[in-house]
Amino acid sequence: MTFTAKAFITVSTLMFAAPACAEDLVFDLINNSSVTLHELYVSAHDTDNWEDDILGTDTLASGETVSVTIADGKDTCDYDLRFVAEDGSELERNVDLCKMSSFTLTN
Repeated sequence: MTFTAKAFITVSTLMFAAPACAEDLVFDLINNSSVTLHELYVSAHDTDNWEDDILGTDTLASGETVSVTIADGKDTCDYDLRFVAEDGSELERNVDLCKMSSFTLTN
């Protein structure tokens, strides 16, 4: 299965209390999709550029979870997430990181 628009991953966000803005934002990324993620970018929504790949040389296989910490010191909750799968296809979502403790990818 590919990570394409046809079989695009549905994104489910579980909403829970989270830290106030301007503090580190922490959430669990749960990969319940059928693809392995090779790259993850998180950037404040009001910026035009993506930050560095959070996964680096690591990957996030189907069924795995990783804790993500955003410690950019910004006073915002509105972030864009960009996921890149093993086949190079991409998915982008805008989320309010102050309102969530986990983010689940499913298909």
